[in-house]
Amino acid sequence: MRFQANRDVFSEAVSFAVKLLPQRTTLPILSGVLIEATETGLILSSFDYEVSAQTEIVAEVEETGKILVSGRLLAEIASRLPNAPVRFSTENSRIKVSCGSASFTLLSMPVEEYPSIPQVSTQSGLVPAAEFAAAVAQVAVAASRDDVTPVITGVQLEVTENSLSLVATDRYRVAVREIDWDPGSNPAEGTITALVPARTLQEVGKTFGHSGTISVSITNSDDRELIAFTANKKTVTSLLIKGNFPPVRRLFPTAVDNYAVMNTADLIEATRRVQLVLEREAALRFTFATDGVTLEAVGSEQAQASETIDAILSGTETVVSLKPQFLLDGLSAVHSEFVRISFTKTENPNKPGPVLITSQTSREQAGADSYKYLLQPNLLLR
Repeated sequence: MRFQANRDVFSEAVSFAVKLLPQRTTLPILSGVLIEATETGLILSSFDYEVSAQTEIVAEVEETGKILVSGRLLAEIASRLPNAPVRFSTENSRIKVSCGSASFTLLSMPVEEYPSIPQVSTQSGLVPAAEFAAAVAQVAVAASRDDVTPVITGVQLEVTENSLSLVATDRYRVAVREIDWDPGSNPAEGTITALVPARTLQEVGKTFGHSGTISVSITNSDDRELIAFTANKKTVTSLLIKGNFPPVRRLFPTAVDNYAVMNTADLIEATRRVQLVLEREAALRFTFATDGVTLEAVGSEQAQASETIDAILSGTETVVSLKPQFLLDGLSAVHSEFVRISFTKTENPNKPGPVLITSQTSREQAGADSYKYLLQPNLLLR
């Protein structure tokens, strides 16, 4: 096999192919990148039985063929090559890579032992890339990082006729965002769901965020339930997480009369300052009153901090205790100048209800987006 390719194009393609590979794998062959030289260019692929990545680029192919080479090593080499065309040639089990005055000889891996890359043929629908990437960033932060319960380490995608909802939870908070969905000629019958690993979805959002539109294909007709994302001659597939996602949508209140509105940046900065005296995992006390919201923290060695910022309160004065990082995650996902924090009640007066965080266009007008973040407060310490 022999080919020549543009250095930057080739380096970007290798970087994309290895991005989703695990740092460590029990099967060394799964750490490889498969390069197929065809008459029209190159196809670079990676696969670890759970996630695959594939991309096509233009190249001058002198001799077609396939090679399998260590992905991480090739990515490191490709990112440091001089500014000149990259040339590949193979001889027996050796791969020669040359670029300008630099030359490398790599050992090829057995192509015949590499698994077949999953193929998803039917397109389920299209989503706007920038909006999808923003929605993933808003929602995925609420997914659990505890592999003991795999079903909540994913983001639930729910497709209806013209809408795609993203939902995530780690039992302490729930995040939901809806965006437009274009079913094309395949409108959904009922609701289609796909539970996608949050880490994979975050990489898809980052990679395809500037691609215009993303084609999404969901296949759950056989034992291998897959989802595929395609844009700009790049495709990522992922196995879906098996199991029933908890029915967290019912936790959201239909209407809340008691809420406070404040400047988002002011609340973020105040929270970051006051939490400095806290020990790890400790909570901040928030008092929402007519004259503003007061943040209070008591740390170790009698360290204390407090700060008051402006807020407009609708309803009664409310005191809640919130984990600062969980609150900051929700506030950072609100892409508006102001934020509304709504207070719900439970039947137990000693147990506070969840707080609902939503965007606010102005001090008086609610936000236009559909982002919602529900956070369970800690018990108040008297």
